[in-house]
Amino acid sequence: MKATDNQIIKKAAALLSALCGIITISANQAQAAQTDPDWQNASVVERNRLPMRATFHTDDPLMSLHGLWKFKWYEIPDGRSTTFFQPQTDDSDWGEMPVPGIWEVNGYGNPLYVNIGYCWKGQFENNPPYVPVEKNHVGQYRNSFTVPADWNGKQIILHIGSATSNIRVWINGKEVGYSQDSKLEARFDVTRFVKPGEENLFAFEIFRWCDGTYLEDQDFWKLAGIARETYLTAREKEHIEDINVNADAEGNLSWKVLATKGIKEVIFKIPRLGYSLALDKPSAVKDGLKVFEGAERFDNVMLWSAETPNLYYVEVIATDGKKSCGTANLTTGFRTVKIEGKLLYVNGKPILIKGVNRHEMNPYGAYVISKEDMLRDIRIMKELNINTVRTCHYPDDPYWYELCDEYGLYVIDEANNEAHGLGYGEGTIAKNPLYNKEITNRVERMMRRDRNHPSIIVWSLGNEAGNGQNFFDAYDFAKAFDPTRPVQYEQGQGGANRDRNSDIFCPMYIRYANTEKYIKNDQDRPFIMCEYAHAMGNSMGGFKEYWDLIRKYPTFQGGCIWDFVDQALYKPADAEKYGTDHVFAFGGDYNSEDPSDASFNNNGLIAPDRTWHRHAYEVRYQHRSILAWASPEEAAKGRVHIFNEYFFIPLDRFSLDWELVRNGVAFRRGSVASLNVAPQDSAIVDLGYKINPELLKDSDVYLNISFKLNSQDGILPAGTELSYEQIALSENWVPARSLRQTQVPGDPIRSLSLSKHPVEIEFDKETGSLTKYSYFGKSLISAPILPCFGRAVTDNDEGMLVDLSFDKEAKRMFATWRNPEIKATSFEDRQDGDTRIVTVKYKPIEDAIPVLTYRIAPNGVINVTLSVEDAGNLKAAPHFFRVGVEFAMPGEYSQIDFYGEGPFDSYCDRRSSTMIGHYTQSVIDQYDYTVVRPQESGTHCGLKWFSVLNPDGNGIRITSSAKEFSASALPVSRQMLDRHPNFGHSLELKKSAHESDRTNGQTYVNLDLRQMGLGCVSSFGDHPLPAYLIPAAPYTFEFTITPVWED
Repeated sequence: MKATDNQIIKKAAALLSALCGIITISANQAQAAQTDPDWQNASVVERNRLPMRATFHTDDPLMSLHGLWKFKWYEIPDGRSTTFFQPQTDDSDWGEMPVPGIWEVNGYGNPLYVNIGYCWKGQFENNPPYVPVEKNHVGQYRNSFTVPADWNGKQIILHIGSATSNIRVWINGKEVGYSQDSKLEARFDVTRFVKPGEENLFAFEIFRWCDGTYLEDQDFWKLAGIARETYLTAREKEHIEDINVNADAEGNLSWKVLATKGIKEVIFKIPRLGYSLALDKPSAVKDGLKVFEGAERFDNVMLWSAETPNLYYVEVIATDGKKSCGTANLTTGFRTVKIEGKLLYVNGKPILIKGVNRHEMNPYGAYVISKEDMLRDIRIMKELNINTVRTCHYPDDPYWYELCDEYGLYVIDEANNEAHGLGYGEGTIAKNPLYNKEITNRVERMMRRDRNHPSIIVWSLGNEAGNGQNFFDAYDFAKAFDPTRPVQYEQGQGGANRDRNSDIFCPMYIRYANTEKYIKNDQDRPFIMCEYAHAMGNSMGGFKEYWDLIRKYPTFQGGCIWDFVDQALYKPADAEKYGTDHVFAFGGDYNSEDPSDASFNNNGLIAPDRTWHRHAYEVRYQHRSILAWASPEEAAKGRVHIFNEYFFIPLDRFSLDWELVRNGVAFRRGSVASLNVAPQDSAIVDLGYKINPELLKDSDVYLNISFKLNSQDGILPAGTELSYEQIALSENWVPARSLRQTQVPGDPIRSLSLSKHPVEIEFDKETGSLTKYSYFGKSLISAPILPCFGRAVTDNDEGMLVDLSFDKEAKRMFATWRNPEIKATSFEDRQDGDTRIVTVKYKPIEDAIPVLTYRIAPNGVINVTLSVEDAGNLKAAPHFFRVGVEFAMPGEYSQIDFYGEGPFDSYCDRRSSTMIGHYTQSVIDQYDYTVVRPQESGTHCGLKWFSVLNPDGNGIRITSSAKEFSASALPVSRQMLDRHPNFGHSLELKKSAHESDRTNGQTYVNLDLRQMGLGCVSSFGDHPLPAYLIPAAPYTFEFTITPVWED
């Protein structure tokens, strides 16, 4: 390049900087932009790609290109063939790749997962727009298809739904074009390249990385290949090119149709409204296309919302004056989205966002998901009372939006712009002028494709890519292009430092106190969390507290949980070794060379196979839109308050089923066939009973209420329960501390090793351990009772170590309580009447002295007291994970029978969704195998008694003088669950659990006065609220073990 050319470029760049306020492009960068290949050139996002058009259906024929293609994979670009696309190329020794299909789950390369940072993190430096050459795999595809002969004379379009990271296309040896942006379709006019009636060679080339990869640093698997639909379609050369429909809540309809110049007439119909308008004169001609447009106002239209997804079928017919040139159709919905003051309104109502983030992920196909997968996800969301989905962090398959329109989900549609790995400082991509065009291009293409969907209520510019001129320009485009919807950007700050490029304050992982601070002091626009309640592993503790705040403050409108489904991938496993033929794999499972953030991409409400995690039930409950409550006095008279939290529907589609339960046994039931409660209104419902006060004495009496659909509602069948409540009338029952037992004949117990029918008890004086406890010859324990202050760490527990605000405390907690030495320092026994008392004192652990006291009755009942004594400075010790004991029982004791919170497990900060009752369950079902990594699981809170029994009904029952206690009984030990080197995945525990023959295993029991909460506040690691921590202090936990024996 000549020096004068450099000067011109500098001047032009300076002018652009002055006009747009962006960083000046250097002459060297500009020169590189002209000479670099497409895949290293941020100024080139496509070659010959057709403009993006709105999604609509036509009667044009389609030919799928799905199936097995010949495939050649290369480690680096320099090694690839540069002539593979030629017809004479011999591909007989090539491998195969399905289309759609992802390389890494089909045997080419390894799946790689990193959260923050690019695939080359720690190996190569970031240098946008340049990506590393080493490890930049290349895939080349070849396949031949016979294009129908009757397509001759038509315009033939190639549609590629998604290609990561880019795609170049050849047909019959000739280059067609190039595209990048891996989450939106590429469409090419291939009319002049194909030969109808003949076999045509199609060739594709995809690079693992390109300059666009710097905008695709999402928190998910970093993979390559083709996803979504790939097909050919043929349309008349004179045809409908694009359709735009706007319909608002006041009944105003406006529409615009773009058509080729040969179209003489356009007919626009909405049959349900009796509307048909034929136009034979365009309002304008723009970019070589005719513009036909119309407007109308209708009275009494049925409005669209997530609660009332009323759609109107639209049909558009185009003719050339002689014949039809094709028919197009889509659906539209009348609805208005707007911001007034500090609130987001849909159809004039300040809706609540009960949302979730959703990645497109399937454990078997990775990015390749089917229509059936999508429909299943919709159903699960509706079952969980989810009403909003954020398409994190890219636009989804077009079919997803059709389902959201049809079944009713609000959508926050997000552009494929994330550059977390470049940070938020001066090096952020938001301030890099090389990416100005591409960032806005991705926003524009998303909006042009998706704008007709009523389900989309907010556009999002992207996620975690810093903020700067590039996103200000993208925002300006979005607001000008579509003034009917708000635009948000996660990096757009609120309050005193407000950025102008987000209409909504949409932070992620904001703490409880900060939410109230913002609402009270700084709120200047709608407040909707784009991400919150990090649902990794056994988590979601404290979710109730978020919804207490949302329901307390009208200007706090909710948020989107992170996230919907675990991203783990199916991986075969050694069934002989582990008892399972597969695991669900995560980062680092495929090699030790690639960077990895392990299981951090498993944050779902549901497992990879779409099984519900147990914390999903907490979400379903807190998201409910029918709330019921009553005082004990009101409930005793059968009177219940009901609030309809829906904004658009009355409760007449629901029935109310109720039952009264006394001490775990239902004694009266009834129902209300239909409820007459208007949206956002409340009523008192009379259930038609009155309780005799005598029934409440010395008893637990609860009113259980269930709200179910009377008939099918969209995707949900009749009978689906969407809300429930338990109301306490009295909580005065104290179960008997011991059961009827055969008495030991003769003298009271007077030795530490005894064998008197039916009881055998032995202690080891050296260790202080209860080594034998049998009844009628059946051993009740297989490992001694020991103090326990640690737990198998949860993902959030482990994350505390990276939370700078809590790491020192967390490190001390782990070091002190996780696996301390439990060593007896004294052993005392004495006789007190018929009771033998044994006291074991243990070595201090960080100034905590554990003491176990056993009071052994002649009939085999053992009363145990765990005392935590202060050795001098206990208050300086770290928080406990738990205060309790642990022991094991022979595996034949594989049934639990309890009275307390159920049916699923619960923790002190995740229990609002449980119901107190009497439950009988299997030990093998207590561990949650749906959580991909082993960790704490299976605890039940609010217990009044807890029994562990064998199939004959024999075993032990635990009661306590504490108001409530918690317990678990698992088929695997705490040590196996605690990041054990032999068990990296939950499913690998299957063999050790001895599910098919529990007599070969053990049952591991924990009894707790209290266990620390799970937490969920921030992204992997924020500690639970103070109320759910266990400060180091003296504690006393008393419980009684009673042998249970069925005669």
